[in-house]
Amino acid sequence: MHMIIYALVEASTAEEALSTGKTVFDRLVGAESDSCAVFDYYVTFDQEDTTVAGKARWGDLPTAAPITEEGEDLLERAWETTKKEFQRNLNRVKQALEEHSDDEIRDAGLARHAFKRVGASRGPSICLYDQHATGIRHRGHLDRLLEEKGENKTCWIVPADVHF
Repeated sequence: MHMIIYALVEASTAEEALSTGKTVFDRLVGAESDSCAVFDYYVTFDQEDTTVAGKARWGDLPTAAPITEEGEDLLERAWETTKKEFQRNLNRVKQALEEHSDDEIRDAGLARHAFKRVGASRGPSICLYDQHATGIRHRGHLDRLLEEKGENKTCWIVPADVHF
């Protein structure tokens, strides 16, 4: 399956933001020796040579956008997706707890899968990441990232199409 994920990074230019974003995505696909893959591969929106991912699948998205008008729209999309996915999995957990005994839940694969996704910090239930490839799961984390900027740096959002 494919989904769009986003990296929030500090950078001075779009090129620097894309480069830092690709480092985040490399970690998430296990391209670095010290990282664990949670996605199979990624395609950023500067890549023109693919017919099944990136622009070919999702249309034109910016390669990297500062958190201003265009970037703000991407950020809002990412945050809304984060909230909806969490709520969907939380509802599954609540339903499983209401309908099943502890023993039944132990053997119910879909319930356990929902429990895992509610607690996940990386992977398909998380679409927004910081520049250290840590999933942004709550508003406080997001707000801190938006407030903390280095000298001469801007907060950018970098989208990528990932397969899992």
